[in-house]
Amino acid sequence: MTSAVVDFEELLTNGFSDANTSAVVQGGVRARWERKKDEALESENSRTLSDRFIPNRAAMDLDKASHAIATVSDSEGSIGDRTDGEASEDEEHTMNSVASDLGEYKTSLLGIDDSKSRILSFADKAPAPKGDTVNNLEVLYSASTTARKGKSSTKLVSRHIPSAPTRILDAPDLLDDYYLNLLSWSDTNVLAVALSQTVYLWNAETGAIDELCNVEDQGPDAHISSVSWIQEGGGHLAVGTSWGKTMLWDVRAQKQLRKMDGHSDRVGALSWNRHTLSSGGRDNLIVNHDVRIAEHKTATLASHTQEVCGLAWSPDGMTLASGANDNKLCLWDAAASSSSRPRYELTEHQAAVKALAWSPHERNLLATGGGTADRCIKFWNTQSGSLLQSVDTGSQVCALQWNPYEREILSSHGFARNQLCLWKYPTMAKVKELDGHTARVLHMAVSPDGSSVVSAAADETLRFWDVFGGPPSKGVKRGASSDLPCGAKSKKLSRTMHIR
Repeated sequence: MTSAVVDFEELLTNGFSDANTSAVVQGGVRARWERKKDEALESENSRTLSDRFIPNRAAMDLDKASHAIATVSDSEGSIGDRTDGEASEDEEHTMNSVASDLGEYKTSLLGIDDSKSRILSFADKAPAPKGDTVNNLEVLYSASTTARKGKSSTKLVSRHIPSAPTRILDAPDLLDDYYLNLLSWSDTNVLAVALSQTVYLWNAETGAIDELCNVEDQGPDAHISSVSWIQEGGGHLAVGTSWGKTMLWDVRAQKQLRKMDGHSDRVGALSWNRHTLSSGGRDNLIVNHDVRIAEHKTATLASHTQEVCGLAWSPDGMTLASGANDNKLCLWDAAASSSSRPRYELTEHQAAVKALAWSPHERNLLATGGGTADRCIKFWNTQSGSLLQSVDTGSQVCALQWNPYEREILSSHGFARNQLCLWKYPTMAKVKELDGHTARVLHMAVSPDGSSVVSAAADETLRFWDVFGGPPSKGVKRGASSDLPCGAKSKKLSRTMHIR
């Protein structure tokens, strides 16, 4: 019994271990880490010597590629001929010397520099994108991400700008038409606004409201399409109508002085240059009227192909800017005749150009705004016709007004946010956003003292904003209120022009 137990223990300690050991030795099975190491070396060698997928053979030098592959094969073959798998130091030095001589030969005679050449070269560049890759119709009812960017933490102005309007007036029947100009503020502090078939006058000092004229007798579809105060004196108002006539009214006498023709369709834009009144109509024409003489029509300017919706004379009276629904901005010389062509025809806008504003701070600087498909405010050097700057506001630009005291510009917008925006020029950093209107803000006008702006919107309201702050006074901070009365006149508007 004892001998049997001893034999069994020897079998456990010696028999099985010897059998397993011999099996491993006889089978030649290596450890797993050794097998993984060999597989990795074989994979690396296969990647080094294998062919590559070449997507564009036209972009490579096939002769150079064949020479490079043959050189690699010859060098590896010479090494592989040795039985021990390793080259001696003398042989390795000889191979390096031959390779160096071969490289110099290729460089000097064949012009091949391996250090600066590649077998595979992607020579073809990606095609350039088309100029206009944005679907302009997508912005009609969509809010712009540009307009919703975070406000800058830097304080751009030192004065306080109220966020709420100081006064709100109802304007029932105000036409929701982008191409009309229905608001004008005189230097005598009287605001003219056209509400459908009637022109009303609101005295900003007394609050009195008077009805100037009514065109109901012209039919139910007749309406007032534009109004504009004369620059000097503020006693005469030009009124454009839907049937192509331009009326001139003496406001103090409540009397129509004359009715001028020249258009076959509605007159949507008016602008004064001393005694010359320029009118733009849906017949694509611009007519210059000299209101002093009986034969008032001095020139008919034809360049636009669709309705003229914006007109503005420069402060020096030398250039007339016109914008139309053909997306074109034209600059006309003051001496232009009916046979004249515009000085410049600028076509960078992608929508109707209605908003026009000449800078009071810099000569020959004009700001323009485009419609829904454009959304940009552009700044021009009218002397050279060059585009200085363009800013995407994110929504339809309806009107522009410069701050007469600071290098700032105020813009009013339509789809999709219906707000007013104050910008710092020339950085075009957004200083303030003024919300309150519930429909597109079609018109703006500046008070005679330059401190307040009135906006008229399709929500049939007029809102007054203390956005410009008035002129700075000596010893008073810029943010303080102005000492000028609301009806104060500018020195350059002190002379009254008599119309006869």
